[in-house]
Amino acid sequence: MESLPHSLDAWPAFPWVSGRLLVRGPVVAGGLTTLMECWGMTRLSGQTVLVTGASRGIGLATARRFHMEGARVGLVARDADRLAAVAADLGRPCYAVAADVAEPAECVRAVDQIEDALGPVNVLVSNAGVLRRDFVTDVTVQDFEDSYRVNVGAALWLTQRVLPGMRERGYGRIVLVASELGLFGGPSYASYCTSKFALVGLAEVLWHELAGSGVRVCAVCPGDVRTDQLEQEHQWGPTGGVPPEKAMAPDYVASAIVRSLDSRNPVAIVDKPHLRAVFNLWGGPRRLRLAAVHGAYKGLLKA
Repeated sequence: MESLPHSLDAWPAFPWVSGRLLVRGPVVAGGLTTLMECWGMTRLSGQTVLVTGASRGIGLATARRFHMEGARVGLVARDADRLAAVAADLGRPCYAVAADVAEPAECVRAVDQIEDALGPVNVLVSNAGVLRRDFVTDVTVQDFEDSYRVNVGAALWLTQRVLPGMRERGYGRIVLVASELGLFGGPSYASYCTSKFALVGLAEVLWHELAGSGVRVCAVCPGDVRTDQLEQEHQWGPTGGVPPEKAMAPDYVASAIVRSLDSRNPVAIVDKPHLRAVFNLWGGPRRLRLAAVHGAYKGLLKA
């Protein structure tokens, strides 16, 4: 493994770092964490991050994580009171917009208000989602529409709004929070699985369309996370996963979302190491498949 530089001046200056790190002197065992924490605190300074579903669970943890790392955070959720409490807890610089992202016009309004308040969106985290347990024979038209409008439609409409500016600036990151249930079909998750599969598909489409633009996309697919949603799943019946007390903490997923900004892969699985290996194996040689698809559409993508 390559060793880390022992002095500050040996560290490279990154284009997204505002100034130099504030830690001086050699990096010793006890100080390495401090150095890396300060690097994280600096790397997102001045960047505007928009997080949907930011009033609870993964979205709340993600908003906190980005805020802690120096970003200006735009908070979007339906519950205005909870959102106001989150904004008050975080403090500046953040801005809250109560909006229903199931509606395309609300997505546009949320992006516009956050950009007016905080500046152009550099990072979009489309996290808002709904989950209902249902067998295929139980899915209603309304269930189907609700799942798709929130889980997939919001990601599409938000991306459409932020993408022109990202392309013009030659930089942007789009994170679509999907699920491991977007990688395999789970019985009794009919409407949820189909919408999360679609979200992973959207990430792969964007991966191809944005190649070489400076804008990257990643579908983050977590396993079971300790949230109110998981509690409700278990109240409905067996899930095939782990109980809430053994599930991942939302902050663990939030950290993975931040790390995904540096990923060149369209899909990132967030779980325990042995389970990540299993899901990656199930997914097959994704990079080979992506290369084949990209080659087949090469003429179109150059147009």
